[in-house]
Amino acid sequence: MQHPAPWPARPNTQHLGLPFFDAAHRALVAELLPWTEAQQVDEGDDRAACRDWVQRLGQAGWLRYCVPAAHGGALAQLDSRALVLLRETLAFHSPLADFAFAMQGLGSGAITLAGSPAQQARWLPAVARGEKIAAFALTEPEAGSDVAAIATEATLAGPARYRLNGVKTWISNGGLADFYCVFARTGEAPGTRGLSALVVEAGTPGLDDHEHLQVMAPHPLATLRFEGCEVGTEALLGEAGGGFKLALQTLDIFRPSVAAAALGMARRALAEAVAHARQRRMFGATLADFQLTQAKLGEMSALIEAGALLTYRAAWLRDTGAPQAERTQAAACAKMVATENAQRVIDMALQMHGGRGVQVGCKVESLYRDIRALRIYEGATEVQQLILGKAALQG
Repeated sequence: MQHPAPWPARPNTQHLGLPFFDAAHRALVAELLPWTEAQQVDEGDDRAACRDWVQRLGQAGWLRYCVPAAHGGALAQLDSRALVLLRETLAFHSPLADFAFAMQGLGSGAITLAGSPAQQARWLPAVARGEKIAAFALTEPEAGSDVAAIATEATLAGPARYRLNGVKTWISNGGLADFYCVFARTGEAPGTRGLSALVVEAGTPGLDDHEHLQVMAPHPLATLRFEGCEVGTEALLGEAGGGFKLALQTLDIFRPSVAAAALGMARRALAEAVAHARQRRMFGATLADFQLTQAKLGEMSALIEAGALLTYRAAWLRDTGAPQAERTQAAACAKMVATENAQRVIDMALQMHGGRGVQVGCKVESLYRDIRALRIYEGATEVQQLILGKAALQG
């Protein structure tokens, strides 16, 4: 039996004709598509592969979309639609490439939003060039969706020093990053109002980031342990006590792009399913000749397009300055629908492949593992449901 072609047809780009996008966005994808297809990265070692991807993305100029032009970026300010299109295209080719790109943006996003001129000058140009790897350290063993439960403390240890103690876990790029944007309790007020953000450089005494975590789809993750880790007060991002708001602002920018990554994976699964259906023969015909196959492909296509419209709308609302509440709801809706639909699409693609769909080395098998985490990170599906439900009750 022949296996599906290693590279199916390019993803359909008809969506670029939608009014959400302009000529610059269309030109971006036209340049990015052939670049992604030309990249051949050995992803057997996820940490080495991520370093390789960051370097390639930086050298090619794609990481410039993660920071504003004032600090080496491609555009005057972060453009959600550009981020969405970049992540969707990268994820179609390699979910690990998408991960490497996304973490440069998310990990440095708080510096873009609230960093001092000195902080921005130190870190952002290096992020854009792929010379420094960024990380976003929010989650803790007992504080995932419940950010108010963060227990890591940053206490004043003199007139110009903070001392950090606590544990962060499930930190993307943990043990790989050059710096971490760490959210810790500084105690200005109870709950979320007593959280602040600080930049902590890798290698700072008292920071241990060597506890790597192994997950079903290999990604560089680690637990960070802070034990008397001291940084200067100049490491503070924005105002003391403003960390919760800063975390939400950062996530609001990048949440639609998580939906876009799911779209890229779903589009790849559909392309793999179509290629397989056309060449797989049974009962004297190809799999594509059966109406049941055609119906499944049609359902997969509709699920993708539903998520795509919500994703592009959420990015467009942010870029055009819609009210914050509207943007938050749109991002929640996009993230929930696109990731849940992508899981269904990839499951159907794997089922269509039959036994070979669960064989290691088959693209749909790796996509099946890759997609699962997107329904959890940057706000689990249930969190998005709560956001939308509360908004509905408020009218």
